[in-house]
Amino acid sequence: MKPEASLAIQVLPQSAMGNEVLRIVDKVIAYIKSTGLKSVVGPFETVIEGDFDRLMDIARDCQLICIREGAGSLLTYMKMSYNPNGGVWSIDEKTAKHIE
Repeated sequence: MKPEASLAIQVLPQSAMGNEVLRIVDKVIAYIKSTGLKSVVGPFETVIEGDFDRLMDIARDCQLICIREGAGSLLTYMKMSYNPNGGVWSIDEKTAKHIE
C-alpha cells in the first residue's frame, strides 16, 4: 500500500553554535527514527512517509524538541507530497534506481 504522504523536513536551530547545532539536529533525527515510520536521512533533510496527520504531529514535535534542547529559535523547511485518495510515490520508488 502506498503511503498517503511524504514529508521532507530540515530543522535549523538558530541560537546554537557548531556542535550544539549538530547535537540538537541529532536529537530530532533520533526522534524521527523512533516513530517507526519509513525515513531516510540525507545531508540537508530527512524524508518520512506515512499518514498525513501523523506526519503533521511529527513535524510539530520536531520543533518542540529543538526548543526543549536549547534552541532559542529555529528555522524549519518542509516539503510535502500528499494524496489521500491514491497515495504518493514511496521513498523507494523515487530513489531505488539511483542507489548503486
